[in-house]
Amino acid sequence: MNENQPAGERHLPVKKFPFRFSPLMLTLCIIGLVLAAAGFGVTTWQFVKFLRLDISSVYEWMKFILLYLVSILLGVLLTAMLIKSQYIVDDRRLTLQFGLIRQRYELKKIRSVHHFCGARKLAVYFDDYKSKYIMIVVSEAWFAEFADALIARCPHIEVTSSTPEEEQEFKKKK
Repeated sequence: MNENQPAGERHLPVKKFPFRFSPLMLTLCIIGLVLAAAGFGVTTWQFVKFLRLDISSVYEWMKFILLYLVSILLGVLLTAMLIKSQYIVDDRRLTLQFGLIRQRYELKKIRSVHHFCGARKLAVYFDDYKSKYIMIVVSEAWFAEFADALIARCPHIEVTSSTPEEEQEFKKKK
């Protein structure tokens, strides 16, 4: 048992659920990577031409540094997003890791998880009024496992679902 963990508290293994990118998002990320590589290549081509001419221009040096920096940063950010976008459920938090960006939510603040069967979406609500929430973007096959991972760590979380007919009826009332 971990010495920082109170006696009687159970420790469950960390669960990770990969982020499901839409085809459009995947296409945009790939286009961004191609543009980053093209930007790096064009900058290198221009830099080689610059080195053959007058290299005393501070403006030109700053331009090349900035162009290289932007190309490299764009490539790193998009690659990180594609490789390491996931939801992590541990004993205390639900973490959304979107590449290098992390957003953490305390499990004790989660009130409910709702599965919209018609829309094929999963929502995590943080209040009883259902005004504070996040949409979970994982494969539909993992909806139940995701909800189970939350409930195993925080039994007060309520799990609900709505049928496509109920969702249509709700839309009509709006």
